[in-house]
Amino acid sequence: MDDTQGIRVSKLLAERGLCSRREADGYIERGLVFVDGRRVSQLGTRAAPDAVITLAPEARATQARQATILLHKPIGYVSGQAEDGHQPAASLVTAKTQVAGDRQRFQLAHMKGLAPAGRLDIDSTGLLVLTQDGRVARQLIGDDSKVEKEYLVRVEGALDMPSLALLNHGLELDGKKLRPAKVAWANSDQLSFVLTEGRKRQIRRMCELVGLRVTGLKRVRIGRVRLGDLPLGQWRFLREGEVF
Repeated sequence: MDDTQGIRVSKLLAERGLCSRREADGYIERGLVFVDGRRVSQLGTRAAPDAVITLAPEARATQARQATILLHKPIGYVSGQAEDGHQPAASLVTAKTQVAGDRQRFQLAHMKGLAPAGRLDIDSTGLLVLTQDGRVARQLIGDDSKVEKEYLVRVEGALDMPSLALLNHGLELDGKKLRPAKVAWANSDQLSFVLTEGRKRQIRRMCELVGLRVTGLKRVRIGRVRLGDLPLGQWRFLREGEVF
């Protein structure tokens, strides 16, 4: 195929959920990617949209070793890099804070390239996913991600039915309409929010638009994975067979 035609192999790999684009470039440079049975090792290589693309066993073995960690983030920690004197949530991932009974043992190698797959505000708590696996990151925070995130939100203020309907669908932030949400009362002072997007401080800003003030926010589920009884400030590995 002409070098100017087709789609970059790294993009195709990412779109098919085989790895992230960054990982794809690394695999291509190491000669671990095959297009229609032919090994490719040149960055920028393009292929037909329907090309058969596979990873070498060495690449799949590397992926199998990549860790995904579930952390119960406390208030006061930022999701990503340290900022304004606040520690990143990843600093809580140590051998001492691993939940008792986790089958896999923590190793320092699990920290290499470990990054949050989504944000959780400094003043929010609950389930935060940190991963070395680009496939997981894309699934949870890719532009086309539809994975649900569920939150319990404690609020102050009056909420009538029209405003509740607006929370479910009809609001916009920064001039862009929000995707439909599932918002309902969980109990007398907590709302349940189920979202498929993650704009910055989205829930707090949504609530402000209908006259509510958030006094507590906890993420309890991402896809099919629940926070469950994971203690605050502790973490565990994503278990074999557990998928978002």
